[in-house]
Amino acid sequence: MIYETITYEITDGLAVLTLNRPDKMNALNTQMRAEIAHAVTTAGNTARALVIVGEGRAFCSGQDLGDRANADEVDLERTLKDEYEPLLRAIYDAPIPVICAVNGAAAGAGANIALAADVVIAKESAYFMQAFSRIGLIPDAGGTYWMPRTMGFAKAMGAALFAEKLPAKEAAELGLIWECVANDEFEAAWKARGEYLAKGPTMSFANIKKAMRASLTNSLEEQLALEAHLQGECGRSRDFKEGVLAFLEKRKPQYEGR
Repeated sequence: MIYETITYEITDGLAVLTLNRPDKMNALNTQMRAEIAHAVTTAGNTARALVIVGEGRAFCSGQDLGDRANADEVDLERTLKDEYEPLLRAIYDAPIPVICAVNGAAAGAGANIALAADVVIAKESAYFMQAFSRIGLIPDAGGTYWMPRTMGFAKAMGAALFAEKLPAKEAAELGLIWECVANDEFEAAWKARGEYLAKGPTMSFANIKKAMRASLTNSLEEQLALEAHLQGECGRSRDFKEGVLAFLEKRKPQYEGR
């Protein structure tokens, strides 16, 4: 696929996907959704970690409301099922760690695409906004799934009903995102995090994702059984052997990702 609304590059195992419609605040149209899904899937097959970031002053302002000429002709159910769901599943199910580096406004579906990632790092001046009720809609693109599980039911309900800006610092304090970093440290911070993951024990990271996701619905017995199974997989990996050897030799491990 030739990308026109995003850029994609991979260096030393770290893939960087940049939302690249800065004149539209990286608003999502049909083409952009397809390109993001394709690039994320590609990264899952070829990279060891992925960072998604926005070009310009916004991360993503959500659905491009100018993508349809007439609101009466929009089939939102079809759009969510056919276009958003494959994109969200690609991010959520990626076999590698996915970071969303929120460099500015993350509104509507743009906020919830970020929340689909494993880790969200936001610039201090960035904000999150569930803007849907302002135009008579409900949070979609996974918003009603991610928010209650991360920031709690009461805060999630307020964010959805009042559609107010949630500053990055407050989002971090509430547990909605992993961290908020100073504006002048933002790029260095997400690059360092991405490079760390790209050089790490890839199977370990993949199994951490599986175990954490499963814990949301598993019983204790089911979770203990899953932990044992996944730990057995990790214990047979080359990276585990390298990690133990490096520990005994008091050196930094050189993980191969297998």
